[in-house]
Amino acid sequence: MKKLILSTGFIFGVVFFAMSQASTVAIESGNPGSMAKFNWEETTHNFGKIDQRKPVSFEFVFTNTGSTPLVISNVKGSCGCTVTKYTKEAIAPGKTGNVKATFNAAAVGAFNKSVRVTANVEGGTETLFIKGEVVKQNL
Repeated sequence: MKKLILSTGFIFGVVFFAMSQASTVAIESGNPGSMAKFNWEETTHNFGKIDQRKPVSFEFVFTNTGSTPLVISNVKGSCGCTVTKYTKEAIAPGKTGNVKATFNAAAVGAFNKSVRVTANVEGGTETLFIKGEVVKQNL
């Protein structure tokens, strides 16, 4: 009787483990053909030389080239000097949205900052970049 109970428990455990692993793989890999997808007009913007103490902004525009609505859940700059805004509503397939990055040009010198975009796309995140050089303002 003990052998029957142990065997049944073992088989149940193996089946349960295999089923949980299969569902984890399916969730992690997703089906790229049925996901939302960013198609950015550009992922890096170079402001060139900008005056100190004059914030600058750039709007990264994208099209959802996937087959399901694209939803951005979070956008975060790599430092407190970069403020972001983004399209909050779901972007239907074929439609466009944007992520706006505003850089506070306080310190003189070259800068290279990133903006991390989290959404329901394969991989979960995409990174955008802004760069340039802050120069002393001529008065």
